[in-house]
Amino acid sequence: MIGGDTRVATGVPAGRLALFALLGVCAGLPFYLFSTILSLRLAQNGVGLAVIGFFAWVSLLPTFKFLWAPVVDRVGVPGFARFYGRRCSWILASELGIAASIAALALTHPDASLPLTAFCALNLAFWTTMLEVAADGWRIELAPGAAAQGPIVAANIWGYRSAMVAAGSGVLVVAAAAGWVVAYLVPAAIALAAFVPIALTRREGEGSRSSALIAGIVATTALVAGVAVLIGAAGAALLAIADLLDIGAGSNVTPWLLGIALAPFLAMAAAIPAIRRRSGSAIASSPAPVGPYLDFFWRYGFVAILLLAFVSLYRMGDVLALTLSKPFVASLGYSLRAIGLADGIVALASSMAGVATGGLLAARWPAGRTLALGALLAGLGNFAFVWLGAHALSVPALWLATGADQFGNGFAGAVFVVYLSLIVNPAHASAQYAFLSGFAFLLPRLLAGGAGAFAATHGYAAFFVMSGALSLAALLLLPFVLSAHPREAR
Repeated sequence: MIGGDTRVATGVPAGRLALFALLGVCAGLPFYLFSTILSLRLAQNGVGLAVIGFFAWVSLLPTFKFLWAPVVDRVGVPGFARFYGRRCSWILASELGIAASIAALALTHPDASLPLTAFCALNLAFWTTMLEVAADGWRIELAPGAAAQGPIVAANIWGYRSAMVAAGSGVLVVAAAAGWVVAYLVPAAIALAAFVPIALTRREGEGSRSSALIAGIVATTALVAGVAVLIGAAGAALLAIADLLDIGAGSNVTPWLLGIALAPFLAMAAAIPAIRRRSGSAIASSPAPVGPYLDFFWRYGFVAILLLAFVSLYRMGDVLALTLSKPFVASLGYSLRAIGLADGIVALASSMAGVATGGLLAARWPAGRTLALGALLAGLGNFAFVWLGAHALSVPALWLATGADQFGNGFAGAVFVVYLSLIVNPAHASAQYAFLSGFAFLLPRLLAGGAGAFAATHGYAAFFVMSGALSLAALLLLPFVLSAHPREAR
């Protein structure tokens, strides 16, 4: 049984570790399918490098998960919620949404309609994010301390990255043998199969399992259709605005990106004085949609801006490199099969080693030491691609660069998740973690949209040098971040 009490050496129940590893698998499976693997598919279908860079903006959608995260804490999916509880209801609904979205994305090949491909990718990104929001809030509530968070985070990211890397590798191998449609339909079926063990978990809710599943599936079908309509309408509006502003594949989008990226920092800084003047009781009684976020700025004040700047920089290199790493390696002459095998063998092992090491050290070392080491390793992983580009075509060289990149990403990801989990208020765990983890990728993913244009102008080597240097830039803010202490309610 998933909820068993057998404990491992970490002191955390083994069943709990298995559960969060499973949730990591469910969330990690689709990630590459709407990001790096999709960029490689687009390149193979003749889409230009600048436009491929624009597709990185699909990953912007998860950064806004704080807008709907409070819903997960307060409202459940009809049918599922009564039997499985609020968070598990969203986990089950998200699994169905993920499977449907992957299947739809499979059928958009050969990407003759790029708006349609982007629409399906956005739907997949949304449902993947919903799953993460529900699982993250539950994790923080179950284990509010660093000693327990380290092992659980490691298990969760271990499942996440193993599924992410294995899916990426498997898709490329299958695509090389049977084409892109089959390559996407296989993980769609696997995502649907992941629904089963969670649905069979014993719960103490009301009603029967069968009636809960039937009602939940019906409600989820309506939810998936409603979300698709909203995403389609928003996408059409954005395309109309881009056309009005005459923004296309040849446009210099950097000034727009920098302006948009700075806007939230300026808006939040302007609001902090008014938030800080309010009493703790007034903040606590704020309405649900904004209360968790007012609480964060009330507790940290202007230091919150430094915290947000730090989290924005910390994963910058990873996000930028992810956008173009696969098209870059393919441009060097490596085949889909070679790339897929490197991901399946080296990347998976290296990523798991990085996650395990990061989770272990996060539970034992001071936060400053692990965060600094994570930034350094992530930067070195980016620089490994510069070395690969200067090296003769060689499978061992591909494996070495892939291993360095994935170990650094896994280590930095584990310690970063633990750090974010410890600075949120447990009373608003889902919402505040969603806000911080989403904001952490807002600036990187905005800039990633211009990555293709930058690489096309300055070359891949300059791009990976820049991305690695940005990872290291987080070290400049680390001393200020470590000295931040939240204000206590009186």
